[in-house]
Amino acid sequence: MRRNGALLLRCCLATLGASGIAASGIAAQTSATLDPVALVRRAIQLRLQEEEHHRPVEYVLRKKDGDHETTKQIIETRDGDVARLIAVNGQALDAVQQKAEISRLNALAANPQLQQKRRRSEERDAARIDHLVQLLPDSEVYSLEGTVPCGAGECYRLSFVPNPKFNPPDFEAEVLQGFAGDLLIDRSQDRLVQLNAHLVRDVNIGFGILGRVNKGGTILLEQSYESLAREWQPTVLKINLQGRALMVKAVNIRIDELATDFKPVAAGMGYREAISLLKNSRASTPGS
Repeated sequence: MRRNGALLLRCCLATLGASGIAASGIAAQTSATLDPVALVRRAIQLRLQEEEHHRPVEYVLRKKDGDHETTKQIIETRDGDVARLIAVNGQALDAVQQKAEISRLNALAANPQLQQKRRRSEERDAARIDHLVQLLPDSEVYSLEGTVPCGAGECYRLSFVPNPKFNPPDFEAEVLQGFAGDLLIDRSQDRLVQLNAHLVRDVNIGFGILGRVNKGGTILLEQSYESLAREWQPTVLKINLQGRALMVKAVNIRIDELATDFKPVAAGMGYREAISLLKNSRASTPGS
């Protein structure tokens, strides 16, 4: 799920990415000898390797924000992601809405500077995500709780709490100090399948000057192996976070996302080609 949103949400989601690269053999160890931190490091290593090997995909994203729900068809390209709105609150767009969406896509095709700006923003976010993801093994204390069935196989279940010895290297990393929860890692492939986290305390960013995220917020992330895309893909994102930005502005983030219908697209596709495909597609809403 390559989504817009707060950096906090993006960094958590990024830990779920993983390529089809073979596992290192960590999963072959017994539970008695397995180092939970090593398992988390391996999952992160696979995610970082995916940055170099990721295959672009097309997928359908359904997003609920409060009582408002949108469904979009998204194509990843070398120029950044391109999306077409296909439904609102579960209802396909009417003729007027369809015309407005086609006009928006035509305007985007005629304005490469706008797409370039979006791509630069995505690249900046990706660099910041990589930085934060590499800190995760040290920012939390992990415990192996055993194994549980998951999907068609078996997963390790790990719990985690904030590491009191973690010293954030910058303001952005301070948010990692407040999360506890549990995660599931696929036993055969070292893939992170689910992360269920909640804030166990208020987290101040920049001594509280830049912002604060309140205790009690939750994040649920899931991913699965998508056979058509031939990769593990993030599929579920549920977020409920409250706080305050710059000591003044209230922040209330409630997001419920479901990604489905993953399909590979041609490597090296440009954004204008993706727009042409989107304009001529007949995508259906999830579950239809």
